[in-house]
Amino acid sequence: MLTEFSLIDKFFKQSTPQNSETRLGIGDDCALLSIPNGYELAVTTDTMVEGVHFFADANPAQLGHKLLAVNLSDLAAMGAKPLAVTLALTLPRIDEIWLSEFSEGFLKLARRYNVDLIGGDTTKGTLILTVQAMGLVPNGQALKRSTAQVGDIIYMTGLLGEAGLGLKIKQGYECHAANAVARFHEPMPRIETGLALRSVASACIDISDGLVGDLGHILKQSGVGACVDFDKLPLSDDVKSYIENTGDEFMPLVAGDDYELCFTVPPKFVHRVPENCTAIGIIEKESGLRLKKPGHIETFTAKGYEHFS
Repeated sequence: MLTEFSLIDKFFKQSTPQNSETRLGIGDDCALLSIPNGYELAVTTDTMVEGVHFFADANPAQLGHKLLAVNLSDLAAMGAKPLAVTLALTLPRIDEIWLSEFSEGFLKLARRYNVDLIGGDTTKGTLILTVQAMGLVPNGQALKRSTAQVGDIIYMTGLLGEAGLGLKIKQGYECHAANAVARFHEPMPRIETGLALRSVASACIDISDGLVGDLGHILKQSGVGACVDFDKLPLSDDVKSYIENTGDEFMPLVAGDDYELCFTVPPKFVHRVPENCTAIGIIEKESGLRLKKPGHIETFTAKGYEHFS
């Protein structure tokens, strides 16, 4: 029978560190990391709870991927290069098949971005999964939410509302949008874009709780407002069809789980914005968020997802 420690050794212990900064990983009371001169350590933590963040029948490999991806997305939003993570698992029981598939999905994404799993914890209880992720960013180059300026252009990576549509499908909406379901289950953190934005963006955030809510964090912390052009939002044909069929045109604006980056760029740097990004609006002096629709501009007051609302 597997114990707490044999479980870690069997499913989660990596053979050798992928980064020279990882001095000591799993096996001691603490891991040891060496921070290079001229760098800062970016640290983030996310927890996923069964029934809140994922369905009880979630594919374990996809769940392992998503758990790590949402944390790497936070590092991407700060312009940080991923370094290492810790993993805490609260499990109702030891299921070796589930653990094998979960760890496969988790470690596959970790290898893609040279991330070392350096420690964590396992306990018994309701299924709860927590990752703490750490990354490196040169001193003074971290992307923040509080530094957007009036006149900056608002951009985002990828497509908006894909994961939201995937969730709708999981909840019973009839649609054969395989890409949307895949985006809901296995988002890809925009690490490369985040690194490229260090000297381009004035502010940045990842879209985890919906574009409106997350852009709202930038606006509040920067003391500015914004106008977003609805017709410029990068929507897939499947999301456009959903809007046409349901009339729910605000779903892409408030749905979470896209894990794209939303960022602001001074006009003088727009020529340096990566190609996979779309300009969707502009930062303005007047507070609040406005939505430009054909023929008129309306104030947008809806919020993104909040756990305790």
